[in-house]
Amino acid sequence: MNDVTPPVFDLNDPMMQLGLVGAVVLALILVLLVMTVRAAGRSARMAEPLAQQMVALGQRVQSLGDGQQQLAGGLSHVSEAQAAAQANMLQLMEQRLAHVSNAMQENLQGSARRTAHSLGELQERLKTIDKAQDNITKLSGDVLSLQDILSNKQTRGAFGEIQLNDIVSKALPKDSYTLQATLTNGKRADCLIHLPNPPGPIVVDSKFPLEAYEALRNASTQEELNRAAQGMRSSVKAHIKAISEKYIIEGETADGALMFLPSEAVYAELHANFPALVREGFAARVWIVSPTTCMATLHTMRAILKDARMREQAGNIRRELALLHGDVDRLGSRVENLDRHFGQASKDLADIKISANKAGRRAQRLDNFDFEELAPDAPGTAPQAIAEAAKPQE
Repeated sequence: MNDVTPPVFDLNDPMMQLGLVGAVVLALILVLLVMTVRAAGRSARMAEPLAQQMVALGQRVQSLGDGQQQLAGGLSHVSEAQAAAQANMLQLMEQRLAHVSNAMQENLQGSARRTAHSLGELQERLKTIDKAQDNITKLSGDVLSLQDILSNKQTRGAFGEIQLNDIVSKALPKDSYTLQATLTNGKRADCLIHLPNPPGPIVVDSKFPLEAYEALRNASTQEELNRAAQGMRSSVKAHIKAISEKYIIEGETADGALMFLPSEAVYAELHANFPALVREGFAARVWIVSPTTCMATLHTMRAILKDARMREQAGNIRRELALLHGDVDRLGSRVENLDRHFGQASKDLADIKISANKAGRRAQRLDNFDFEELAPDAPGTAPQAIAEAAKPQE
């Protein structure tokens, strides 16, 4: 066995030094490469989340871009819609302004027409007022004339008679009263109302003592007032007595009479301040009436006249009722006869209907040749059938 001599390395040898340097450089390169690979791995592991974040960020940027585009489109659409809405609003406002303008114009025209119409009516009313003023002026003259008329006793009596005639003619039938009727004592009544007995014809006097009332109304001092009141009492009391003596005649007229006052003022004055005179009139059976109360009294008399005339016609009514009762009895008898005839006719119709039904059934059997139901001939059957056929059918 040969001995192996180990190699001897000479560090002073340039080649050796070069080799050593190369080995060291190679080792350094390997170390650096390993370190680089490790650093790259670590960098790769560290950059992976960043890359994912970058990808996510890119996607978000893309989404943001898409959203921006959509927002731009939406803003464009909103802008167009806003422009259209503004255009519609402007058009609507123009239409409404035109409508309001037309309405205002129509209202102004209507107001002008109404104003013109009102002015025309005002002018007509002014004309009416002018006419009324003329009528008032004329009426003032008429009042003065009326005062002149009433200042005279005869003309005052005629005025009262005319007013009484107007009231009586409106309240009563023409045949129920007589104007200026002369009584058996020779006195002439202004109006005599023909009432039935009782109470009988009643007289209405239309004259009244106006002078005392005028003095009472024109009194300015207490002394004049007392003197006028005393004159009023005396005048009215005398007039009540005159009516009672002239127009209440036993057996001819009613036991009372009416004193007609053509003035409501005089009537109110008597009842307000002279109740004793009114009571004296009641005691003398002289009833004091004004135009209003006279109308009410006459309507009551009209009812009395109507009732009296109905009583006068009661005999005729009873006779007519008796005739009507006889007609009703005859009508009842004739209705009973008619009902009986209808009952008999109804029974006859029922019998005719029964016979017609039987004849129809027999005719139907003959028409259908339904001879199978007929029994075969037996001795004595045919004569019996002939006899039954000869019997009258119900």
